[in-house]
Amino acid sequence: MIPVADQQKAKAFYLNLGFQMVAEAPMGNGETWLQLGLPGCETTISLAKFQGIILETDNIAGETQRLAASGVTVGKIDDTPWGKFMWLKDQDGNGLCLHQK
Repeated sequence: MIPVADQQKAKAFYLNLGFQMVAEAPMGNGETWLQLGLPGCETTISLAKFQGIILETDNIAGETQRLAASGVTVGKIDDTPWGKFMWLKDQDGNGLCLHQK
C-alpha cells in the first residue's frame, strides 16, 4: 500500500507508468479502494491514505495463532466483503496485514 494525498492524481500517475486497474470500489467512510498492477504480474499496489504490506494466506486464523504464540502482538481478525484481514506492526511500527480471500 502506497500512501497518497490524492488518489485520483496518483491513479493517473501510475496508469501513465503502465499500471492497469485491478479494482476500484467504495470502502466505506467515503474512501475508495484503488488497486493497480503491472501486466503479467501477480503483485499489486493499492493507493490509500495509510501504508502497509498485505500478505496473502489460506489460513488467517492459524497464522494469527502462530504469530501470537511466538510473541507477536496481533490485531483482531476483521471479516469483510473482500475477505478476512488482520493487522500487526513490526518492531519499527510498519504496518503489515494478513489477508485471506
